[in-house]
Amino acid sequence: MINFEFSNTTEIIFGRDTQKQVGEKIRKYSDCTKVLLVYGSDRIKRDGLFDAVRGSLEEQGIGVLELGGVKPNPRLGLVRQGIDICRKENISFILAVGGGSAIDTAKAIGVGVPYEGDVWDFYLGKKVPEKTLKTAAVCTIPAAGSEASLSSVLTNEDGWYKKSINLDLIRPVFSIINPELTFTLPAYQVGCGVVDMMTHIMERYFTNTTHVDLTDRLCEAALRSIIANGVRTLKEPYNYDTRAEIVWAGTLAHNGLLNTGRVQDWASHRIALEMSGKYDIAHGASLSIVYPAWMEYVYSHDKKRFMQFAVRVWDVDLAYGEEDAICLEGIRRMREFFKQLDMPITFEDAGLPADAFEEMADKATYGDTIPVGNFVKIGKSQMIDIYRLCTKEGAL
Repeated sequence: MINFEFSNTTEIIFGRDTQKQVGEKIRKYSDCTKVLLVYGSDRIKRDGLFDAVRGSLEEQGIGVLELGGVKPNPRLGLVRQGIDICRKENISFILAVGGGSAIDTAKAIGVGVPYEGDVWDFYLGKKVPEKTLKTAAVCTIPAAGSEASLSSVLTNEDGWYKKSINLDLIRPVFSIINPELTFTLPAYQVGCGVVDMMTHIMERYFTNTTHVDLTDRLCEAALRSIIANGVRTLKEPYNYDTRAEIVWAGTLAHNGLLNTGRVQDWASHRIALEMSGKYDIAHGASLSIVYPAWMEYVYSHDKKRFMQFAVRVWDVDLAYGEEDAICLEGIRRMREFFKQLDMPITFEDAGLPADAFEEMADKATYGDTIPVGNFVKIGKSQMIDIYRLCTKEGAL
């Protein structure tokens, strides 16, 4: 286990009707008179959530300016609009109502307002944010874990580059998580969310750091819980208890606890981000394609860890066969689970052309100058090989 510091400053308010506390909670952290409310579709207006949030804010004397239209794979253009609104209206607090895309947009606006340059500088690594407006979230989609994470991912429409920033500064000051707000999500979004949270855990699980048994087992327990409740949630969308398990798992998967004392990987996310940047495919769907292919490509690097994953997470019996057979059976069972969620596992399943492997690999590795990942370093040529494994022809 390596040295680490762990601090997660996001206050979590979890459970039924907790969205009614949003005004009170903002008042706890700020004396603002108005907030920028960032959201995606008008679904939050149709189902009454917008009115509930606005009513709670008005009780505290807090007005609302709206910034709707957040898309999956959130766009830099909308972030710039939000920055302009905050500056013109002297707004000091941003409230995201939605999933990871809305929350990531809010975080980006937060760091962009006090910065004199272009917010995209942060995502290119040219500058590091030093200040931010306070942000908070009412979470309606369990997936990204952005409600308690240090991450924000953004897509630049000019060239369709998808990049991220990661620092404690941008964690929301609080997040409200009511599982009931996720009841009416389409099954496809639920499936994408389950894949996303699972891969967040696995990016931490596949590590070269030794003597991390505690966090190994925390990761395995979280994965087993998601597997047990994932398909059940699709079959019983109004089952509060099942939904609560999934929603809380999504937060814990990405709040930093599971990576304490270990070096994380994140190669698969970089590979998948280029797919969603290029083709605008949902993030979870890109990961259901990429992650098993990455596993096939790298498993021989540490067969013992992949055997452990197969046995402890997917119940593969050690008597199943030799090391390779056990490792590959664990990967196969994960693919089958993704299929049960009706998630794509190849480019063809997602209706994507297999014609931009070199372009995506070049973007991800900055012209083959910076490899991705830590478990196994993946350069441009290796990434192209993994993309090939993501096709029906290449998949095992």
